[in-house]
Amino acid sequence: MRVLVAEDERMLADSVAEGLRQEAFAVDVAGDGEAALERLALHDYDVLVLDRDLPGVHGDEVCRAMVAGGSAVRILMLTAASDVRSRVEGLFLGADDYLPKPFAFEELVARVHALGRRTRPADPPMLERAGIRMDTAHRQVFRDGRYVPLSRKEFGVLAELLRAGGAVVSAETLLEKVWDEHIDPFTNTVRTTMMKLRRKLGDPPPIETVTGVGYRIS
Repeated sequence: MRVLVAEDERMLADSVAEGLRQEAFAVDVAGDGEAALERLALHDYDVLVLDRDLPGVHGDEVCRAMVAGGSAVRILMLTAASDVRSRVEGLFLGADDYLPKPFAFEELVARVHALGRRTRPADPPMLERAGIRMDTAHRQVFRDGRYVPLSRKEFGVLAELLRAGGAVVSAETLLEKVWDEHIDPFTNTVRTTMMKLRRKLGDPPPIETVTGVGYRIS
């Protein structure tokens, strides 16, 4: 899942972004409203964590632009104002959820997860294919009953392949969904991650390369 954190308090933004990355989200950061709109125009984010009081282009305007443009991104609005009127205003602007500052990070993660489920069908508790069982809640993977320890990126790649249900997933899609904007689109990162993932999953190799198209678990 890909998330944009639009927050002008740099330490808070970096802290939230790093914490979400630990949860295997691909996360980008924007420090003002204009930068947020630029990134939203470039990438298909699942969730936008939006500080309402952004400098430059106000967070309210970012929210309105996303709603007016028919964007599918789910918006979690953050603000220091916690009164009922402010929450109602934020929701009427088109935000999907509202979280006052200061907040518990665990609650923010739970809300981002919940919003992400609205952008596509919710994952079942277990994703299974070709002898692979992925426990999406506890972030554990097993191959024919054997526990397979995976890095965050390996887990993210495998999750996208399992969700595809046997369909081919392109390297471009994997880059968009699993990595953030700092990744070089011409890098061999996907190929390298795939090699490591195949090695860990063992034989017979469950991931097939479809030349010139992408990868699938058939």
